[in-house]
Amino acid sequence: MTDDCIFCKIIEGEIPSHKVYEDDKMIAFLDVNPVSKGHTLVVPKKHVENIHEAEGMNYLFDGLVEVSNAVKEAFDAEGVNIAQNNGEKAGQEVFHLHFHITPIYEGNELDITYNRTELDEGEEVAEEIQKRL
Repeated sequence: MTDDCIFCKIIEGEIPSHKVYEDDKMIAFLDVNPVSKGHTLVVPKKHVENIHEAEGMNYLFDGLVEVSNAVKEAFDAEGVNIAQNNGEKAGQEVFHLHFHITPIYEGNELDITYNRTELDEGEEVAEEIQKRL
């Protein structure tokens, strides 16, 4: 746990939350500033800053699936967006690994816009990634 981390304080019970799930390794609670009804965060109890430090945390995927299914079913959402940001430039605001489960309803579809281009030098790009796996 980190003393200045808001999620660590929620995990320790120092800050109240609307908890929807908890086990010995992770916790899920409602986002205090939700994008939509049921917007939930899935957070490992072990403090790691981002996905690049999450080796061995495969259990998060099972929890993410279970909680996202519950969120979708609870409010009959038409879809669910799952997001996880790494680093300030990627939109990370709390530097404790977490996943956003955002239910999508008719009329509030997400508008995620990227400046996409055609794939260029695909072989070389793939090779650079493959070298590191």
